[in-house]
Amino acid sequence: MYTTLISAKDLAANIDDQRWIILDCRHDLMDSAAGKKAYELGHLPRAQFAHLDSQLSGAKTSSNGAFLGRHPLPEKEDFIRALRSWGIDNSSQVIAYDAHGGMFAARLWWMLRWVGHQAVAVLDGGVPAWQSAGLPLTDKITESGRGNISASVSLVHKVSVGDVLANLATSARTLVDARSADRFRGENETIDPIGGHIPGAKNRFFKDNLQADGRFKPAQALHAEWAALVPDASKAIMQCGSGVTACHNLLALEVAGLPGAALYPGSWSEWCSEPARPYMTGAEE
Repeated sequence: MYTTLISAKDLAANIDDQRWIILDCRHDLMDSAAGKKAYELGHLPRAQFAHLDSQLSGAKTSSNGAFLGRHPLPEKEDFIRALRSWGIDNSSQVIAYDAHGGMFAARLWWMLRWVGHQAVAVLDGGVPAWQSAGLPLTDKITESGRGNISASVSLVHKVSVGDVLANLATSARTLVDARSADRFRGENETIDPIGGHIPGAKNRFFKDNLQADGRFKPAQALHAEWAALVPDASKAIMQCGSGVTACHNLLALEVAGLPGAALYPGSWSEWCSEPARPYMTGAEE
């Protein structure tokens, strides 16, 4: 069972195993159609496409009209239906990949753990690593039979905007923001019209988890870096712009042997939607 990362070599050795479900999670935050187009041009053998906006996210507003962020979690029942449509059973080994160092694939990894499915891993290095190993892409579209996965006890933790707001008074939990430094400081209005960060947050850009070749750093290196930032992962909250790249930091923590951190799904996009919530600009205070 693979539960964090899998190499291109190991995936290639199991690529024809029908019990393995492979999902292409490529996406572009500025062009929602780009991932599907890339998939249609060429993808890993037997891969199916998972769309961040329509299948890995839910409604942006709650029943009372509150804004929940750009990529809020879907209802579990809706997500289970999507998983079944890809042919995923309770016994399936699921592999998620993208072409962006895992920034989108990690979201699917976390969500499967959210519904209690442990056998899910991210292809380390994604499409570039696959092609660098001399392995082929295909434009053949895979159609899968219906799976029978059911939700089980969640393997992860998440917190609400209320939990994060309450933490401002206690500082009982370490809040880590996965956005780039310019977005954290409030200097990128293209992506974040309202710029800045939640008071007390630390900044750990998700790409800092990666080596130059786009693969994750060794577990020992990740452990050293993360332990210095988050002394107790069970008392940490990961967030980002909209709850996507925060999952990359959660995956890195798991690889490092530092499990237990929670995800704030709404992240900055939910937080800044209410003017009364405090925020800061500039570097960490």
